[in-house]
Amino acid sequence: MTVITDCLSGKITKAQAAIMLGISTRQVKRLKSKVRENGEEAVIHQLKGKQSNHRIEDGIKEQALKVIQTTYPDFKPTFATEKLEENHAIHISRETIRRWMTKEKLWKPRKQKTHTYRSLRPRKDYFGEMEQFDGSYHMWFENRYVDDRGDPLEVCLLASIDDATGKITKATFSANEGVVAVFTFWKGYVEKQGKPLCIYLDKFSTYKINHPAAVDNHELMTQFQRAMQTLDMTLITAHSPQAKGRVERLFGTLQDRLVKDMRLAQISTPEQGNTFLTTVFVPKWNMSKFVVVPAKAGDVHRPLLPREKEHLDHMFSVKDTRRVNLDFTIQFKNNWYQLTEIQPTTVRPLTVVLMETWLDGTVHVILKDHELVYIILPEKPKKQRIKQPIILTTHTLNYIPPPNHPWRRYPKSSS
Repeated sequence: MTVITDCLSGKITKAQAAIMLGISTRQVKRLKSKVRENGEEAVIHQLKGKQSNHRIEDGIKEQALKVIQTTYPDFKPTFATEKLEENHAIHISRETIRRWMTKEKLWKPRKQKTHTYRSLRPRKDYFGEMEQFDGSYHMWFENRYVDDRGDPLEVCLLASIDDATGKITKATFSANEGVVAVFTFWKGYVEKQGKPLCIYLDKFSTYKINHPAAVDNHELMTQFQRAMQTLDMTLITAHSPQAKGRVERLFGTLQDRLVKDMRLAQISTPEQGNTFLTTVFVPKWNMSKFVVVPAKAGDVHRPLLPREKEHLDHMFSVKDTRRVNLDFTIQFKNNWYQLTEIQPTTVRPLTVVLMETWLDGTVHVILKDHELVYIILPEKPKKQRIKQPIILTTHTLNYIPPPNHPWRRYPKSSS
């Protein structure tokens, strides 16, 4: 009003008033005319104190809040907005729902945190160039999955997310993040999609030896590192959670959305959860706003070679070494294994063999790429005195020739 008054009195021009008010000179001209006619009320917006033409009807607001309070009381505003549109045909903007939920104390806005500066690492160019992998322990099934005492059980969700696209390439519920669970995860992954170029993960003991003695000895490897090296898949270990932030943020979102989606679908066991992930949740995620278009089109997963397909069970097995006793027995995990007389390769006492425990729980004894034949003894064998050393071969042992054998026809030399 002060600027328009100065313009009316001739202290400033219309152009100066337009610059000062941030409007056009034509608007200044119209304001001058209205002020002459109506005085100070002319500069007040005509809709002040009136309801907006685009306001949401009170009935819709009450309906939306009632649905949120009864069905989605612990949903975040964005997720609640999506469910209102998806299941109840109520189309309201996310920020409006946020304001309503905040006013009704269904949502408490979070304070902004101060973060340490970290430079942004650009995404990889191709799908399959890098997979970020991790496990998350959480009450995924809330109080629907309990132990014998009725206490809710934590379950580990193993998941991999593609760095270039943000797609969930595989997710499965498991009991833990141990070597067997991780082997089962990646065996199924490479069989279905092939081998990614590299995997980005943390320094958990399944993936990396963290003992101080391993700092200068790079030959020490975990079972997982050995298997990935055999398949020519590069492992990158992150030095901080922020380094592999894509999979960390994924678990943060899943702990909110997946838990509530499984609640609505009445999922109560890990087996049902794995089916829900495979058939419903992951396909829906990979078609949602969380996925981006990669910088370059194409899939760089490498297919398994014929030899790799043939020996996949050997590669994804837990390997240990044991020494063959003088009586050709092997002690391994509280069991005694007796090697049979006929073997596909020569076996000598005190030979070191490889004990492979496959994912199905079976034990395989390997020597020189041959699988040895054994029987499991019911108890520890008694010690026997071995008169002369023998070996196990592909033919019958300790063969005694008959009297008419050519070796026995010629008399011993007198000399």
